[in-house]
Amino acid sequence: MTVDGHLIGLEKSGRAIRVGLIGAGVSGRAIALQLSTPAPGIRLVAIANRTIGHGVRALRDSGAAQWLIAETVHEAERAIADHKPVLTDDPSVLTRCEAIDILIEATGTVGYAAQVVLDAFAYGKHVVLVNAELDSLLGPVLNTKAEQAGVVLTHTDGEEPGVAMTLLRYLRSLGFRPVAAGNVKGIVDYYRTPATQQAFAEEYGLDAKKTASFADATKLSMETTVLANATGFQVGRRGMYGPACKHVSEIANLLPAEQMLRTGLIDYALGAAPYTGAFVIVHEDSPLKMAQLAYYKLGEGPFYVFYTPFHLPYAQIVSTIGRAVVYRDATVKPLAGPVCEVLTIAKRNLKTGEILDGIGGFCTYGLIDNTEMARAENALPIGLSEGRRLLRDVSKDEIVALDDVGPGSGGLAEELWREQHGLWQTAAEGSPRDS
Repeated sequence: MTVDGHLIGLEKSGRAIRVGLIGAGVSGRAIALQLSTPAPGIRLVAIANRTIGHGVRALRDSGAAQWLIAETVHEAERAIADHKPVLTDDPSVLTRCEAIDILIEATGTVGYAAQVVLDAFAYGKHVVLVNAELDSLLGPVLNTKAEQAGVVLTHTDGEEPGVAMTLLRYLRSLGFRPVAAGNVKGIVDYYRTPATQQAFAEEYGLDAKKTASFADATKLSMETTVLANATGFQVGRRGMYGPACKHVSEIANLLPAEQMLRTGLIDYALGAAPYTGAFVIVHEDSPLKMAQLAYYKLGEGPFYVFYTPFHLPYAQIVSTIGRAVVYRDATVKPLAGPVCEVLTIAKRNLKTGEILDGIGGFCTYGLIDNTEMARAENALPIGLSEGRRLLRDVSKDEIVALDDVGPGSGGLAEELWREQHGLWQTAAEGSPRDS
């Protein structure tokens, strides 16, 4: 049975998938609204957020007239049994609640989110990540732990990695050979800051720092790292090529053919119509098949662009939830170890003693690179950069290395990253980058 058919069946039988949501920011509120429409066969039954007021707003916006603020797992389970939504500031109430089938992690944090995910695994919960910050840094090691626990960890459809991966898997099932994939991006300016993005953030009710990460290539790099780890495709150079084009269909002729065929490429189209969504490039050199593709207006080949002209994470997450619970199918998950990483790059000239302000801040931006190159440079991952004190001056656009900063907090995120690094230590560590 198809996922939609199965979900309709669950709806009719009164056995809807019970979803808990961690995080009630802008993304979380949009998801809560969509799941409370409701989507067939799926029910949002609980929200955990560190600030209760934000959770209240999410529930009110989604049409809830009443809810229970739960302090214990027992209180949550009883409320859910009575068909009353649950709100809590303690995520463990949701991770340990037997009346919840799957969790959505949508906080955009790293250390906090990692703890939530591990706790969910310990109590047999599937997890959907709406969190490129976490997935790009620790996806491979967390996926290993999910498999050990017998649960599904997946990035969501609707975010660009999920849109691209869903399209890529479909094309692969048709017998096509995907050789490149990526985002359609409107703007990339490495030097955007919370100050430059403040007006835009206020207009749309967003956080200025997070908005800066959307423009300065950090979020793009995190999303494409998730996609690289899921496909095994590499980047052709640090930061990708990002060719400007009028329409995404032009990108097949703007990326290096040899690299696409040799390693597969992750990249992005800049300023290209339809201005949103994701693309996949396939290669086909059979003359008869090329004639068919030309007849159906796909171009002359041998590289052909397919694209999805939208991405709606708050809505398309429904598909990911259904696939994870019904078929134990991850929309997007790492093939194995990290293929790419997001490096920390100086946004301006930085001085000894400065404290780095992390993703979307005034100090640094993130760029994707192949893991082999990142480890050869001993680069500091952007996801571990916040709060680190510089031990030397770092020039604008220079990599910030692990040796350039003082020790981190030693928290869970750093512990997991070092575990991941140990599991898949790159053979080329210490090798210089090709000039």
